[in-house]
Amino acid sequence: MTQTMPTIAAILLAGGTGSRMGGPIPKQFLPLKGQPIVQYSFDLFLSLPEISEIIVVCKPQFQTFFEKSPLKPIQFALPGKERQDSVASGFAHVSPSCEYVLIHDSARPLIQEEEVRKLIEEGLLIGAATLGVPMKYTVKEVDENGIVKKTLDRSRLYNIQTPQLLRRDILSKGLKKAQKQGLTLTDDVSLAELIHHPVKIVYGSDENLKITTPEDFEVAKQLVYV
Repeated sequence: MTQTMPTIAAILLAGGTGSRMGGPIPKQFLPLKGQPIVQYSFDLFLSLPEISEIIVVCKPQFQTFFEKSPLKPIQFALPGKERQDSVASGFAHVSPSCEYVLIHDSARPLIQEEEVRKLIEEGLLIGAATLGVPMKYTVKEVDENGIVKKTLDRSRLYNIQTPQLLRRDILSKGLKKAQKQGLTLTDDVSLAELIHHPVKIVYGSDENLKITTPEDFEVAKQLVYV
């Protein structure tokens, strides 16, 4: 018997202000090699049959950047004050039939199809997974005065990226517990950690950078393929 593929909703976070870029509009809508930064990941999710629907979290005035598609349903949600609030807002629009949620930062335009597919493949096995790359530099923990307390074991440290994949019930329980405890977490799989569910690190790519500064934007221009 052929096992059916679980249904997956993608939440594309595009509600940030991008203040560090200093542009006239939020960074995710700035043109990168002829199209908005957000368009790259949006088009990728549209093309992937593994993704059943897309929820774009953005302010109403930017919804026109996203065209309706015959390929799959597109919905919109309003951004919240914090990233976690925006995830919760997007999650509220996910169809009840979707068993998993894939969450991605729109400021990461260079995500590749094979990376998303590998994340889904490994994430479905454990219920929570994220892309990440090994830490390249020595990292030291310091006290409040900037004095080194210890050097961390670099071989066990990863820089975390998106997308991140969570099973629906794990995301729901994590959001509820974070709200109850008044916690604001900076990434999505931390919600799985909060309820003591294991998280798998899936090897990503250094090219999957997050455009935060003008310098990042210049690097992305050299890496993007059109």
